[in-house]
Amino acid sequence: MTSTQIAATYAPQQTTSRPPIRRVVGGSVVGAVAGAAALFGYGAAAIAVHGPMQVGDPGDTTPITAASFAIGVLFSSFFGIVLAVALARWAKHPARTFQITAIALTAVSLWAPFTAHTDDATRFLLAVGHVVAACVVIPLIVRSLETRLG
Repeated sequence: MTSTQIAATYAPQQTTSRPPIRRVVGGSVVGAVAGAAALFGYGAAAIAVHGPMQVGDPGDTTPITAASFAIGVLFSSFFGIVLAVALARWAKHPARTFQITAIALTAVSLWAPFTAHTDDATRFLLAVGHVVAACVVIPLIVRSLETRLG
């Protein structure tokens, strides 16, 4: 009697797991709202310590309120959410790519407060606000982009 052996070869497929878009959007919105809340509190504290803040050319200034901080976070987070969704769809490693990109964009965003037409203390407080917002929003969006193994 002859026996026939069939050699099975297994070739693992190269697939990348993608995070669900619903989770990315939901986590990103949570990050945006958390960042806005944190910056609202930060803005209120900054105004309490510094006093009223104004920005703009002399004679044509605009007041900066605690709500201004929160609105700025929500506006910027909208573009962060769009970026997160795009990376979730097309990037090979969306969480890491978003993290690197968001940190680089945060560094670029510091140009605005450092060149604002206002006093030095206000410039400093605005720049710190950018960093605080990034420290709250970026990790939450990165978490929503991470793929879960197992």
